Amino acid sequence: MTPDWPWPESLDALAAAPAQHRVLFENAHVRVLDTRINPGQRTPVHTHRWPAAHYIVSWSDFVRRDADGTVLLDTRKTDRASVGTPEALWGDALPPHSLENVGTVPLHIISTEVKSAATRRQAADREVSGSKKDGPGRLRIAERPARP
Repeated sequence: MTPDWPWPESLDALAAAPAQHRVLFENAHVRVLDTRINPGQRTPVHTHRWPAAHYIVSWSDFVRRDADGTVLLDTRKTDRASVGTPEALWGDALPPHSLENVGTVPLHIISTEVKSAATRRQAADREVSGSKKDGPGRLRIAERPARP
């Protein structure tokens, strides 16, 4: 756990769900994950600490549940006509969740997690200077950097 991420490192996707997540590349700025979830397979509860660009290699319907098992997303109940393969999507960091492939083909995603995006956002959130203040210790929304 760190001040900017309240969940333990043991819940990181690589530690908690290593059968489905593999590192392709990592440095101080990004981590590239290869995620593969076979039909009928459900991941253990895990997190994704950083926002990411996701490249969908193969798509399959899935159900995402929170740590308590409550369904957060069932892609069978959404309008996903625009999701095909290949497709690129953006996703925020994810708190503890599991993912179950309820489709008939493997779900295969290459994700580029952007570590530096979190660092810049944290720095901006801490920045407090003169005319940028909007009340005690707050930045006006317009002063914050655009978030992807």
